[in-house]
Amino acid sequence: MSQYFDLGDETLWNPSNGASRMFQRHVAVFEAELELPSGIGSMQNDECQIDPVALEAFANALLARHRSTGHAVILALSEGFTATVLVLAERAGLRLDWARLGTAPAAPFEDVQVSAGTGWPPAADGGAWGAGLREKARELGGRMPR
Repeated sequence: MSQYFDLGDETLWNPSNGASRMFQRHVAVFEAELELPSGIGSMQNDECQIDPVALEAFANALLARHRSTGHAVILALSEGFTATVLVLAERAGLRLDWARLGTAPAAPFEDVQVSAGTGWPPAADGGAWGAGLREKARELGGRMPR
């Protein structure tokens, strides 16, 4: 069995029930963390409609959140979910602010974890911030069934 994440009549993603359930639970967590609706509707009869306006704002907020933290645990917990949302947003043809992700942050880092040799060091030019996330999104995009 599988479930459908649709934008109108177009299916953006058709994961298994288990992957869908886990993703939807993550949606609720990140909506609460960002205090922002995701645009990912509730699952009804194995179908979920996506609001592209809300999803674009949510995806860009996830990018901004990813950029503003240096906390290794937060990055580890959020990277897969963020990459999955970015694949959905790109399949929906939404505008993602990748350029902003690659620039130096406008505000001080939040939740920075300093750990001898194991923390995620902030790149001076900001260039390394988006590379791993973009690669993860590309990899997932090729594996996520439509």
